[in-house]
Amino acid sequence: MTIQLFAFDTPNARKISVALEEMGLSYEVTTVNIGKDEQFSPDFLKFSPNNKIPAIIDTDGPGGKTVTVFESGAILLYLAEKTGKFLPQDLISRVPVYEWLMFQMSGFGPIPGQVHHFLGLSNEEDKRYGVERFSKETRRLYSVMDKRLATNTYFAGDLSVADFAILGWAWRHQRHQVDLAEYPNVKRWYETMMARPAVQRGFAVALK
Repeated sequence: MTIQLFAFDTPNARKISVALEEMGLSYEVTTVNIGKDEQFSPDFLKFSPNNKIPAIIDTDGPGGKTVTVFESGAILLYLAEKTGKFLPQDLISRVPVYEWLMFQMSGFGPIPGQVHHFLGLSNEEDKRYGVERFSKETRRLYSVMDKRLATNTYFAGDLSVADFAILGWAWRHQRHQVDLAEYPNVKRWYETMMARPAVQRGFAVALK
């Protein structure tokens, strides 16, 4: 059976296209053009009540039941549980996966997203304050990641859904106005991830 992915060309959606490719799952994309407010469609809101992409419909869920999942972190965990891939079996080994996935969901996503927002403002006073405030915090987050990757090949030990989550936003580092050369361990990890064939397929799939 095929998973239906509702998405647009954003960091959060790219997490899922990459994960689906890495997990070898069959899927089809339904584009939800957030620039045209398609995320507010009543049909979409039935299974993504927070009017956000991505979301999925899996007609071959547990017990053969249809499952819908919204929020990119929840989707990653669902897919990992479904396939038994990129999420360790024992709880102790899962903890760092949970930690770094939540690090991305709560910080390395919302914060650089604010950089994107303020860079687009025309009011220079508003723009200056916002860019300064959120760029500083974005760089702090990159430093946290760089320190972690100084002693780890991947964020949670082995390759995991946490890496897919973080990659979606690291992909936009130029838009964050961040030079990865300043964070050599992040740069090494990023280049390693982007060299993976499944990751390349995940970024190549049309989402708009």
